[in-house]
Amino acid sequence: MSTDYYKTLDVSRSATDDEIKKQYRRLARKYHPDVSKLKNAEKRFKEINEAYDVLKNKEKRSNYDRFGSADGNPFQGSGFRPPPNGAQGHRGGPGAGPDFGGFGQGSFSDIFDKMFTGGPQQQQQGYQSQANFNQNSQRQSQPEQTIEVSISLEEVYSGGEKTFKLTLPGLRDAKRIKVKIPKGIKEGQKIRLSKQGSQGSDLFLKIKYKLHHLYTLDGNDIFLNLPITIWEAALGSKLSIPTLGGTVGMKIPAGSQSGKKLRLKGRGIGKVPGDQYVTLLIKLEEEPSKETQKLYEKLQEISDFNPREN
Repeated sequence: MSTDYYKTLDVSRSATDDEIKKQYRRLARKYHPDVSKLKNAEKRFKEINEAYDVLKNKEKRSNYDRFGSADGNPFQGSGFRPPPNGAQGHRGGPGAGPDFGGFGQGSFSDIFDKMFTGGPQQQQQGYQSQANFNQNSQRQSQPEQTIEVSISLEEVYSGGEKTFKLTLPGLRDAKRIKVKIPKGIKEGQKIRLSKQGSQGSDLFLKIKYKLHHLYTLDGNDIFLNLPITIWEAALGSKLSIPTLGGTVGMKIPAGSQSGKKLRLKGRGIGKVPGDQYVTLLIKLEEEPSKETQKLYEKLQEISDFNPREN
């Protein structure tokens, strides 16, 4: 075997597909010609791509393990060499060589060509096809680039265009990229930008949600804690409630308790939007005025309500 692809990627013969992929990405980053300062970086990068192209494909890897060749040819890479053109097989006569009937008196190398390539013309086409295949494989095995970007919950809710300033591997200056954010995009989802990465590779933007000063999330549902006064809870009122899509009016029922949850349907996030839940929190003044304090004392005198009775 002329080339040990497992040794090239520094993995064992029993390595899993994930182990091979992980090791390939590590080595590709190390030896990428645009990043690495090593003298043999370009050569090693090509060797790594060639090895990965074979080992990532189940059929090619199986053939390589059995025959030492990705295409199943048992002679390729085995050290076998046909005799020179002068060594001819003749029919009949003392000391005649083996008879390859149907091939006439051509050399063994000609016979070999006909057996495995279909003759010089097809062989030349085969070389060209293999060259094209290698070029395509090198392009396809270009490491994908993934960069995490953060967006606000408002941008998740509404979608639309957003411009990111990104620093890509191998590029000195930051690159501004305008991206269309799908409405309701999920955290962890990736947006593919064709040929926007370094060296014309595909660039993937992995979505991360920014923390919000008002809201928390549970799936597609939004949660908001809403402070209210004791009289708003006791008498009821209509308040303006902040949502990701703007403020909306919501009625607070009279006699509402602290911790009561009210729902705003369809004000959550997602392709099928969830809901927004508003939790009421009754708040008292830390330092009430004298007038307010007197009102509390008057209420204490006239009310016989005992919340601990039961």
